Amino acid sequence: MENQFLDSNLDNETPQYSGYAGFWQRFVAALIDGIIMNIAQMIVFSVFGMGSMMSFDPEMFEEGLPTSFWLAYMISIGLNVAYFAYFESSEKQATFGKQAMGLVVTDINGNRISTLNAVGRYFAKIPSAMILLIGFIMQPFTQRKQALHDMIAGTLVYKK
Repeated sequence: MENQFLDSNLDNETPQYSGYAGFWQRFVAALIDGIIMNIAQMIVFSVFGMGSMMSFDPEMFEEGLPTSFWLAYMISIGLNVAYFAYFESSEKQATFGKQAMGLVVTDINGNRISTLNAVGRYFAKIPSAMILLIGFIMQPFTQRKQALHDMIAGTLVYKK
């Protein structure tokens, strides 16, 4: 039996977009976003007195990681989730990296995604990464250029 949800919009590409985003466009966008989020993470860790892992005193770890490390780590994760969820569900439908590459994130029907859907898409990247990045690498080989996390979240990434 065919899955009507997955097959319903295969041939009806949304007219306001020129096509599905390619692997390298998405890769560069992810690289830009990674740089932005790494800078944010360095700032958070600096605020907690941990400028970088290289500046840690090894004796600091003898009894486990300090509470300040875990607090900074949790704030960093929260910032990542907030960054991707906010921008991908915003009117621009794209993070700064995706905006720079002229990409937008939509639902299966080409509409803006909700904040909850964007959060789900963010966490759906975990299985994409856990299986030797195959969830990302499969993207160019699928009919609608979806990575595993796009399939899980029911999203598409288009070129403007």
